[in-house]
Amino acid sequence: MWLLPCLVVFLAIGCSSYESVQEEEVETPAARPNIILVLTDDLDYASAQKMPELRSLLIEEGVSFENAFVSYPLCCPSRATILTGLYAHNHGVKGNDSPYGGFQKFHAQGQEENTIAALLQGSGYRTALFGKYLNNYPGDDPTYVPPGWDEWHAVETESTVYSEYELNENGEVVSYGNKTRNYLTDVLSSKAIEYVRGARDTSEPFFLYLSPPAPHLPATPAKRHRNAFADEAAPRPPSFDEEDVSDKPSWIRHKQRISAEESSAIDNRYRRRLESMLAVDEMVASLVDELEAAGKLDNTFIFFTSDNGWHQGEHRISTQKSYPYEEAARVPLFVRGPGVTPGSTVQKLALNTDFAPTFAELAGLRFPADGRSLVPLLRGEDPQWRSAVLLEGWAEYFSIGQSPAYKGVRTGSHKYVEYENEERELYDLVADPYELENIYGSADPSLIDDLKTKLDALRSCAEAGCQEAEDAP
Repeated sequence: MWLLPCLVVFLAIGCSSYESVQEEEVETPAARPNIILVLTDDLDYASAQKMPELRSLLIEEGVSFENAFVSYPLCCPSRATILTGLYAHNHGVKGNDSPYGGFQKFHAQGQEENTIAALLQGSGYRTALFGKYLNNYPGDDPTYVPPGWDEWHAVETESTVYSEYELNENGEVVSYGNKTRNYLTDVLSSKAIEYVRGARDTSEPFFLYLSPPAPHLPATPAKRHRNAFADEAAPRPPSFDEEDVSDKPSWIRHKQRISAEESSAIDNRYRRRLESMLAVDEMVASLVDELEAAGKLDNTFIFFTSDNGWHQGEHRISTQKSYPYEEAARVPLFVRGPGVTPGSTVQKLALNTDFAPTFAELAGLRFPADGRSLVPLLRGEDPQWRSAVLLEGWAEYFSIGQSPAYKGVRTGSHKYVEYENEERELYDLVADPYELENIYGSADPSLIDDLKTKLDALRSCAEAGCQEAEDAP
């Protein structure tokens, strides 16, 4: 029987050291659950639905969060948020590269001491990471292993590498040549399976952070999966190659219509992305099989998500993420585990700030965060919940074709965005889910005032202040 600990109680703002977290443990259940996070790279919500094992083993056997988002849809800031439970304006990682972001910024600010892995390890969990950690890891020391991890197999090159790469395996650099058996997703899968198999005869719970490269470009599929989606074309929603962008901000207005050549390239990328995901799909199936064989499945939570979404021609954006539109900010989130109703859905707003406090509560711990625990939603409850989430993004410079820095608020019905260059966007997501008509110039002023007030409360919030601002009507 699954026993859940008490509700999370967040610490006061400014008292978020790792030591204070350890002192605030709550009563833990007799058999704390294992926790697995499968974190893909650049996977959009719709593409995840194409994976057969995901559908049968996670979606049909667990809960689907239909409105899951990342606050800053860019790899390193999003991953830093997942590890810390903090919005980017609080953890300080504002890009993929130094000096604004990347592994170097996360490390220099001492954030590795305060991750969910460090907390779980300190409370008796065995912790393991396989795959991508943070962009530009490992910096100057190729043997560096961050605190908080008992088992460490991290990619030492960028996540665009699927073959001929190096892994830091517990402080030892191991090279993998360009051979079929060294396909990165398969290697990570094998290591994860071996790790779960090693837990068969122990009662000690584990936290497994499994981060394969797919479907990040170049999205190289395994040989066995090449041409598996040869007949697929990328989706063509109403926002694809948006015809009238006169109401859009200038960085969109400067974009050219998508040519036939670029449209074909979008389709080719889409096929490769789906094909690269098939090895991840097999990874999930192998994990479930091994957990069942080890007698661990009934006491294991499996979370499946992505660090951000992906554009495929919507609003004339042929590739990329990092923008406040739904295609980039919305991500898949599927969870199966003890007490989760199979085939259920959740419509409430979930955010990547929520992972760390969720994992903490499952382990019977408290974790100070800007987000909140999803545990009540996993139990099928209907608690009072946030009415909005913060969207934020930074840009080193503003140039034609690139979004300037922005702050935005996404509610259940509207999205309001303020750009650094003073341009504004407002969408009625109920009437206009594809974000085709920017109504900022014609909307009721009281609506704009309400959304601006909400955004002003969120733009620099911290911990309990973020939850209060998100919950305000």
